[in-house]
Amino acid sequence: MFDKIWDQHVITGKVGDPQLIYVDLQLLHEVTSPQAFEGLRENKRKVRCPDRNFATMDHNVPTVDIFNIKDEISRKQIDTLAKNTKEFGVRLAGMGTEDQGIVHVIGPQLGLTQPAMIIVCGDSHTATHGAFGSIAFGIGTSEVEHVLATQTIWQTKPKTMGIHIHGKLPHGVYAKDIIMGLIAREGVAFGTGYAVEYYGNTIRNMNMEERMTICNMSIEGGAKMGSIQPDQTTFDYVNGRKYAPRQIGKAIEYWRQFTTDDESAFDRIIDFDVNDLAPFVSWGTNPGMSVPVDQPFPSIKTEEDEKAYNYIGLEPGQTAKQIPIGFAFFGSCTNGRLSDLKIAARAIKGHHVAKGVTALVVPGSREVKEQAESLGLDKIFKAAGCDWREPGCSACLGMNPDQVPAGVHCASTSNRNFEGRQGAGARTHLASPAMVAAAAIHGHFIDIRKEAI
Repeated sequence: MFDKIWDQHVITGKVGDPQLIYVDLQLLHEVTSPQAFEGLRENKRKVRCPDRNFATMDHNVPTVDIFNIKDEISRKQIDTLAKNTKEFGVRLAGMGTEDQGIVHVIGPQLGLTQPAMIIVCGDSHTATHGAFGSIAFGIGTSEVEHVLATQTIWQTKPKTMGIHIHGKLPHGVYAKDIIMGLIAREGVAFGTGYAVEYYGNTIRNMNMEERMTICNMSIEGGAKMGSIQPDQTTFDYVNGRKYAPRQIGKAIEYWRQFTTDDESAFDRIIDFDVNDLAPFVSWGTNPGMSVPVDQPFPSIKTEEDEKAYNYIGLEPGQTAKQIPIGFAFFGSCTNGRLSDLKIAARAIKGHHVAKGVTALVVPGSREVKEQAESLGLDKIFKAAGCDWREPGCSACLGMNPDQVPAGVHCASTSNRNFEGRQGAGARTHLASPAMVAAAAIHGHFIDIRKEAI
C-alpha cells in the first residue's frame, strides 16, 4: 500500500535520494504556521493551491471563555493565523466556528482526510490520518512554507514495517492499550526510519476512531508515518462528510487499489498478540516507560530510568495503584473523539471523582462537543464532578491555561508524558479513557478488568 501511494505522488527524484512528492492536503494551525506565511510574504509568493490547505486553531485556545486569551504570545499566534489565512485565501476553522477543533480531529471529521492521499501538517501527530490509508506525517516550519508555495515536499522514501496485530481484546482493554503495549515492548525508537502499516484481524475489527488512536501514537514509537489499509469501514466513515468526494462511488473504486498485496514484502515485520493484553499505564517520562496495570514498575537500569523516577516521584517495585492521582484529563488528538468520551462516560456514570481530584473533559472539536451533549454525556461528566470544557488541545500540552500543577500526578488520555509536557513539574500518566475515569473516581489507578469501578 505504501509503495503504491508514494509512487503515485513522485514528481522527480530517484529512490534512495530525496524525491519531490505532491501533497494532496496540508493542515495548518496557529503554532507552526506564522513563520511560513511570513516567508511567503517576504518573498512575494502566493499559496500555490489554497483549496488543498486547511487551517484551524487548537494548541493555544482557552477552553473556558474562549475569546478571552490572556497570554500575549497565544493571542498573537491566533490573531496572526486569522490574518494570514484571510490574506492568502486559505480556509480557516476560526475560534468558535462549527468546524473548529484539534487539527487531527477535524481533518477526518470534515472528510478532508481521505485514502491514498499524501497529508502533511506542522505537527508530529499527523500520522493520525494514516488510519484512512494515506501517507501522513509531520513537517517543520520551513517545510510548511515550501508546501504552501509549491504544494510539494522533498522526502526520502523510508523503509516499510508491518505490524501484525491479531486476537480479541479482553474486557477493559482498548486501542490505546495496544499502542502503549507495543511501544512498551519494542521501545520508543523501534519505528525510526520506517513507514509503519498496522494490519491483522484486530485492526480490521476496529472502528475508524480506534484506528486513529493506533496511528496517532506511531510517532511515540519512533515512526514518522503509521497507516492502515482502507476498507469498507473507511469508506463508510468518509462518505457524506462535508468535504468528501461528491462522486463517492468513483472515489471508492479508486481507493480500493491501495492495498498491501504481499505482507512478506515489508522490510520488517512485528507480531503483536492482544488476546492476553492488559490495560497499560505509563510510570516514567516517555511512552515506552509503561507497564500493565497489575505489574510493578521496573528496576533502574539506566541514568534515564533514574532521572525519570526522580522527576515522577515514584520508585521501582511500586504499582499503578500507588500513584496518587490529583488530576485527570480526558481529551487530545489521541482520545478526544466521541467514542472516547462515550467510554469515559460509561465508566464514570453514577460515580463521583475522588476528593482532591480535578477532572477536565475536553472534546476534540465543536462537533464532538455538540454530539456528546445531544447524548447527555456532558451531564454525566458534570454530575461526576468533572469540568466540561470547550474544544481544544487543552491539557495535552502546556501551551494554554489548562495546565497540571507542579508535582501533581495526572491520569491522562493524551499521548506524551515528557517532563513538563502538561505544565512545569507536572507528572503525567498515560492510559485509556476507561482507565483514566477509574483513576479519577478512586484517586489512583485500578485494574478495570478485575475491580468494579
